[in-house]
Amino acid sequence: MADDDLTPILRNWPYVSGEVNVRLIQAGDGRMIIQMRVDLGILQMETSGRPDGTRPDGFESLLEACAASLQRHVDEHGDAEGFMLTSDQCRRLREEAIQYYHRYVSLLALEEYDGVMRDTEHNMHIIEFCREFGETEFDQTVMEQLRCNTLMMHARAEASQAVAAKDTRAALAAIDRGLEAIREALESQDVEDEEAFDASAEVQLLRSMREALVPKLPVSQRSELHDRLKAALAAENYELAAILRDELRLLRDE
Repeated sequence: MADDDLTPILRNWPYVSGEVNVRLIQAGDGRMIIQMRVDLGILQMETSGRPDGTRPDGFESLLEACAASLQRHVDEHGDAEGFMLTSDQCRRLREEAIQYYHRYVSLLALEEYDGVMRDTEHNMHIIEFCREFGETEFDQTVMEQLRCNTLMMHARAEASQAVAAKDTRAALAAIDRGLEAIREALESQDVEDEEAFDASAEVQLLRSMREALVPKLPVSQRSELHDRLKAALAAENYELAAILRDELRLLRDE
C-alpha cells in the first residue's frame, strides 16, 4: 500500500514546534479544506459544517441533532422538564467541541475571523447545553475549563476583524466585551478574586492586545473616553472605569 504512505507529504511540510502550522488547500473535487500540521502528522478539516465532514443523524453537527431532540421533547411535553443528555451524548459533544477547537485555532491563523466566531459560538452552545442538560455533575461541569479560552478566542477574532477594517474603536469594544464575559464566567465558577482574574492567561492576552490598540485611537476620541469614564463612575461600574483609565493613560503616553 505504498500509495497510502504519507511520508513524502510530511517531509515536504515539516512540523515547526511552537507555531500554528496550518494551510488552506484545494481538494480533488474543487472544495477548499484546512490542513493543520501536528507533530505526528496532519489533521484535515472541512471549512464548514462538522470539521470531520460527517452529518450525525443527518444534521450538520451533533449539537444540532441534540437540539432537535430537545425541540421534539418540548413539542411533546410543553417544556424542557425531564429532558436529559446521556453521558455518552455529552462525551460525543465534547469530542465534537475538540474538532471545532482545532478548526477555529486554524482559522485564526488563516485570518478567517468569521469562521472563528462561528466555531467559538458553536462550542459555547455545547458548553451551555451540557451544563443545563448533562446527566451527571461531571457531564455538566467538565467543559467549564474551556469557557474562558473560548470567550477569549471569540473576542480576539472579533477584534482582529475590526482591526483589519481599520476600526480601532470597534476592536477595543470587542476586547472589553470579552474581558467582561470572562469575568462573569469566573464569577459563575465562584472565582471572584481580582488577582485570579488578573492572572488569567486569557485576560492577559486580551489586555495586551488592547494596550497595543489604544495608541492607535485618534486623539479626538480622548474627550469621548473622558465622558465614558465619568458615566462609568456615576454608575459605579468600577471595572469599566479602570479599563477606561488605562486607555486614557496609554493615549497620554503616546
